[in-house]
Amino acid sequence: MHSYSLRVSRRRFLRAATGSVATVWIVPGSVLGLGGATPPSERLNVACIGVGGRGGASVNACAGENIVALCDVDQRRAGDTWAKFPKAKRYQDFRRMFDEMAGQIDAVTVATPDHTHAVAVLRAIKEGKHVFCEKPLAHSVAEVRAIQTAARQYGVATQLGNQGHSSNSIRRFYQMIRSGAIGTVREVHAWCGSNYSKVQELDAAKQPMPVPEGLNWDLWLGPAPYRPYNACYLPGKWRGWLAFGTGVIGDWVCHVVDPIFWALDLAAPTSVQAQVFDYDPKQHAETCPPGTIVTYQFPATGRRPAVRLIWYDGTCRPEPPPELGKEKLPNIGALIVGDKGKILHGSHGAAQCRIIPDERMEEYRQTEQPSPIPKSPGHHAEWLRACKGGPPATATFDYGGPLTEIALLGIIAFRFPGSPLEWDAARMRFTNHAEANQYLSRAYRPGWSL
Repeated sequence: MHSYSLRVSRRRFLRAATGSVATVWIVPGSVLGLGGATPPSERLNVACIGVGGRGGASVNACAGENIVALCDVDQRRAGDTWAKFPKAKRYQDFRRMFDEMAGQIDAVTVATPDHTHAVAVLRAIKEGKHVFCEKPLAHSVAEVRAIQTAARQYGVATQLGNQGHSSNSIRRFYQMIRSGAIGTVREVHAWCGSNYSKVQELDAAKQPMPVPEGLNWDLWLGPAPYRPYNACYLPGKWRGWLAFGTGVIGDWVCHVVDPIFWALDLAAPTSVQAQVFDYDPKQHAETCPPGTIVTYQFPATGRRPAVRLIWYDGTCRPEPPPELGKEKLPNIGALIVGDKGKILHGSHGAAQCRIIPDERMEEYRQTEQPSPIPKSPGHHAEWLRACKGGPPATATFDYGGPLTEIALLGIIAFRFPGSPLEWDAARMRFTNHAEANQYLSRAYRPGWSL
């Protein structure tokens, strides 16, 4: 749907209404866009791929538009969403959906497991559709680059599903950093205490189990090599299996590191090195470690010095700063170390961000200035506005792609623990470790190529 037609259709309707003085029209307020409703003529036709679990939130966020198609490989998980939108056409295979309905779709949401993001997103973009994709953007660095290239080529509106990026707290954090509230930042610690490792389930996963009714297992596997169904993969447990998910680091970097990435303008690291605990990368290659520490080096820019970012997950955590006293670190969060102070924040969008100790935060409040970044109407709302010709969303794929790459590089690093990997982002390769380069892309089953 072209943005021009969306803008003029309502005006034409109103002119027709006011020009017919001999006729009395009783028009529902929703048709005229009253009460905050979007007039039907200005609504997008949205198709949603992955509508159970997290995907249901994307569908609901777009409910003010026309939900024309819902696609999910698991009928049980999709059941509630399907029932909520009975007029939407139902599919299990998004390829068939596009074959049959491409001309009736304006925009697409993708909320599938990580390993199927790229095949769904790229098909949508190549059909000329605007795309919202849950984080991480893709399963490999090569996929990230392919998605970014296609989005630019086709000129579609995009948004990564790191919802905290639209929060007020991330804007407050941005202003704290940019105003120099803690001085010059050279070191950052970020973490998530969750543990997705399946080291203890590697043998059990080899035992085939009956596929649950309503689940199309072959479609769920998509581009991944075939393997028998086992309950250890679903629902949600796929995140710890590297054929499908990206571990804790892939699940949480796009949330926890996002404020830091934005405020410090980090872009691409030049090196990455991992430590792993209770993990053998050869014996346990199918899953992520129970505990990981990944250190990234980001080069200096014209406005800041080099930055060292250290990521911790699972059983690993940084030492609490002395400024906290007896207070414990949150289970998910980040500590930003400046030469004039420190900032501690929580998970999504720098939640509960504050300068520590508390006395320093009180001092900052006395002269705190508002963020220069405008408030967001909402994460999906930003994207929908962009789809209709408005300003670009703030977490486009050009922003979310490099953010996702930070996590994906960390996954490659923990396959080679203790080895510093020198990263050339422009050439998309490690310059000192040929073996690591094989993990920048992956093979696809027939019928699922990019």
